[in-house]
Amino acid sequence: MNSNRMFNILVPLISVLIGLLAGALLMLGFGYNPVTGYVALWNGAFGDAYYIGETVRQVTPYILTGLAVAFAFRAGLLNIGAEGQVTVGWLAAVWIGTTVEAPMFIHLPLAVIAAALAGAFWGFIPGILKAARGVHEVIITIMLNYTALYSANAIIRSVLSDNEDKTPDVASTASLASEWFQNITYFSRMHYGIFIALFAVVIMWFIIERTSLGFELKSVGLNEYASKYAGMSVKRNLVLSMVISGGFAGLAGAMEGLGTFGYMSVQSGFNNLGFDGIAVALLGSNTPVGVVLAAILFGALKVGALNMPTEAGVPTELVDVIIALIIFFVGSSYIIRWVIRRFKKEEK
Repeated sequence: MNSNRMFNILVPLISVLIGLLAGALLMLGFGYNPVTGYVALWNGAFGDAYYIGETVRQVTPYILTGLAVAFAFRAGLLNIGAEGQVTVGWLAAVWIGTTVEAPMFIHLPLAVIAAALAGAFWGFIPGILKAARGVHEVIITIMLNYTALYSANAIIRSVLSDNEDKTPDVASTASLASEWFQNITYFSRMHYGIFIALFAVVIMWFIIERTSLGFELKSVGLNEYASKYAGMSVKRNLVLSMVISGGFAGLAGAMEGLGTFGYMSVQSGFNNLGFDGIAVALLGSNTPVGVVLAAILFGALKVGALNMPTEAGVPTELVDVIIALIIFFVGSSYIIRWVIRRFKKEEK
């Protein structure tokens, strides 16, 4: 058991190190100093209180989208639709935040719950189609991403604004923004949503490890035929896993709509929070604690990379390639697992 746990820790670490090494070689190949580049990345993520606040702000939705993908994966499903679920959650949160008048103790929870329910509904659609008709969830979730994107744009222009490209700002009673965080982080956009994200981590751990539902979900993910033979409702568990997964992703949208931005604007493309959540879940081995650690890494990469062009002279395009390389090696961690296993066999 301990060796398996060490194995699960070692593989992601090796993946990240290989990705960083590949990025260093790439910087060398284009004539840039990799040490200077990575120092600039570190300073851009953790150099002072402002950068730390911005990193935490970026980590917050990554935790939730990572949980969304990881939760579905534990039931044997690949939720590629976290991107669309983030979008509808963002829209629902801003809709409630701009149109409802209520005290904060009602307004803010209502907006957050609306986002979770919107994401859960967007997850229910592929879940029920998978359970009832056997439609592959990857196909449905990819199509629903585009449906969410263009539907949200239409609603922003025609319902939530007068043909504008953004909604009004959410009311202060529905905002997650924190003056206290702003003061101690030199006016970064860090907000109270980090506590919601960490609470969601505890919720996922409790469901997976301490409930009969979690046991059934894991069983279905490992072998749905054996689970069915044991008397478990495979279809019900498939739908539930996608609903809960969508709920987590919808909460990520609330973090952006109620915290980081305080509004929602028309988007010409995806914001990639949901797609990055796939890499976060993979690196975190689909475990709650692993997702938190992976989210910290990706949040630091995203925020710290903004400092590399100015401090180290590394072009933005090269920074994006370096991040993509790290994600690539994280995604190919199964190859690293195979190499380690072969090496262990040869030792014996």
